[in-house]
Amino acid sequence: MTGADAAHAGMLLSARDIRELAEAAGIRPSKQRGQNFVMDPNTVRTIVGRAGVEPGQAVLEVGPGLGSLTLGLLEAGADVVAVELDRGLAELLPLTLRARGVEDERFRLVHADALQVTELPSLPSAGQPTALVANLPYNVATPILLTMLGRFPAVRTALVMVQSEVVDRLTAGPGSRTYGGPSVKTAWYGRAVQAGRISRQIFWPVPNVDSALVELVRHEQPLGTDAEREAVFTVVDAAFAQRRKTLRAALAGWAGSAARSEQILRAAGIDPGARGETLGIEEFRAIARAQTETP
Repeated sequence: MTGADAAHAGMLLSARDIRELAEAAGIRPSKQRGQNFVMDPNTVRTIVGRAGVEPGQAVLEVGPGLGSLTLGLLEAGADVVAVELDRGLAELLPLTLRARGVEDERFRLVHADALQVTELPSLPSAGQPTALVANLPYNVATPILLTMLGRFPAVRTALVMVQSEVVDRLTAGPGSRTYGGPSVKTAWYGRAVQAGRISRQIFWPVPNVDSALVELVRHEQPLGTDAEREAVFTVVDAAFAQRRKTLRAALAGWAGSAARSEQILRAAGIDPGARGETLGIEEFRAIARAQTETP
């Protein structure tokens, strides 16, 4: 089925469709798992359009729920690998897609915790996913995003819906009130920007937080190896574990002593009296590098 055929066939789920599917399957959104299902086809098409999904592209979706966004991606001509933890939703989704004329070869379901997934299936025509497009479970959105970027380098772009305050943190720059560890780690992978606000009213149930889209495009060249990334992220975690402390003090445990942390910081060209929220990704890279190079 082509994108145009799917649109004429009423492929996307309406609010009524969502409620009827959930009721028939005995499914209720789980607050514990951060589930809020998208009910508005126009919003789905807006998200898919912003993601720049192309026909024949393989897309990774985490937390597909009842399939609103999944169907939007398929309507646009993409093939989808979806990762779903909830057993009831994982069993229902393939049935929903088949009922709307989606060919089995265009979709693969991974029934697992996204944080535990270490490999993704290839789609027969589209291959490995090159984009992440998802309405992420709000209670684990940041770890899921960073995990997917870290484990699957073939994923070159991401457009995900999360709490608006999470978008603020992921896109913040040094010196900002919302700048922290997630900001630095996101910057390791690429450039993140806010990509629009989402009305609360398009969700079931209606959340008590505002939602927004964050878009990330990877750096053309990786900043370093996996081992280097782990070393940098360890420094970042130490620096932001005690935000009010100077780097000399905050990194003392990581370095072995305050004297050693000061030595490393000076070797990296960083003021030991500075705080973590003033440093960008390159400064954190310099600190990690200096730790291995300073005797």
